[in-house]
Amino acid sequence: MKRLALSFAVFLTMSIFANPCYAIKIGLQTDVESVGIGASAETTLVDANTHKTVMTFDAMKGYEIIPYKNTMAIALDGKFYQIYSDNVILKCPPGGFVSAKGKWYRGLIIVQNKNKKLTVINDVELEDYIRGVVPAEMPPSWELEALKAQAMAARSYALANLGKRAVNGYDLKDTPEDQAYGGASVETEKTNKAVQSTLGLVLTYNMKVVPAYYTASAGGKTLNASSAWGSDLPFIRSVPSYDDEVKKKGHGVGMSQHGANNLAKQGYNAFQILDYFYQNIKFAKVSEYSASQ
Repeated sequence: MKRLALSFAVFLTMSIFANPCYAIKIGLQTDVESVGIGASAETTLVDANTHKTVMTFDAMKGYEIIPYKNTMAIALDGKFYQIYSDNVILKCPPGGFVSAKGKWYRGLIIVQNKNKKLTVINDVELEDYIRGVVPAEMPPSWELEALKAQAMAARSYALANLGKRAVNGYDLKDTPEDQAYGGASVETEKTNKAVQSTLGLVLTYNMKVVPAYYTASAGGKTLNASSAWGSDLPFIRSVPSYDDEVKKKGHGVGMSQHGANNLAKQGYNAFQILDYFYQNIKFAKVSEYSASQ
C-alpha cells in the first residue's frame, strides 16, 4: 500500500511515517435527497461493493441519482432505474474531470446511500485537494509568497485532521468549517504554482504534523488558542497580525491571511511568514512511496 513519510529535510536528517493514506476524502454533500453528477469525458459508474460497471456516462452530460430504499436509482430518459448498490464510484477519465454540485473535481466522486439519504464524496490526491483549497481560501491575486504560506498551512491542517469527519464517511467538509474547497473549478495558474513550489511541505511540532490554524484577519493581534478555545497549543502564539486595515474576521488564531499578504509585500518569504505566526515549528516534507502490506 502507499503511505506518507515525513522527511525533515530542512532541520532534521531523519524521517518518520505519517498516517497510511495517500488520498483524502472530502464531503461535498451530506444527507441530500438527490445529486447530479457527470464527467468531462466518457467514463464509467462502478459499484464500489462488487467493482462491476453499473453504466457508462456520456461526456458532458449530467445524471441525477436519488436514494431508493437501501439502494439508489438513476434518471435515464425521464425515468428512474434502480442501481442495485448503496455505494457507487464515478471514475475521473484520464486527463479529465468529474462533476458534482455544479463544479469540476479531480479524482473520484463517490455517492453513498446512508439511511435513505445520499452522501457525495470527492476522493482525491492530497496535492490536488490543496490546489482546490488555496484559491478558495485566499484571493489568487495576492502575493505568491502568501499563497505559498497558505498552501503549507492548508496541507498541514488537512493531514493533521484526517478522519475528523469519519462518522460521515469522509475526512473533511468542503466548507470553512474545515477548509473551503472548490475543486478544479477554482484552480488558477498562480495558485497551482504556489502549491507545486511547496510540494509536500508541512508544519510540524514534536515530529507530528500540526493543524496549522489560520484566520482571515485578527484585527491587529492574533490570539492564543486558549483565548478562543480554552486551552493553549504549543505551536500557537499571540503576535501583531499586520492586518490593522481590515476588521477581525474569523477565530483570530494562527496565521492571519491578510497579515500574511502584507508581510509578503514587505519581502517576507513563505517560511518567514509561517515562522512569524507560529512558534516552535519545524518544516517537513511529506512524500509518497509504495510498500507491500
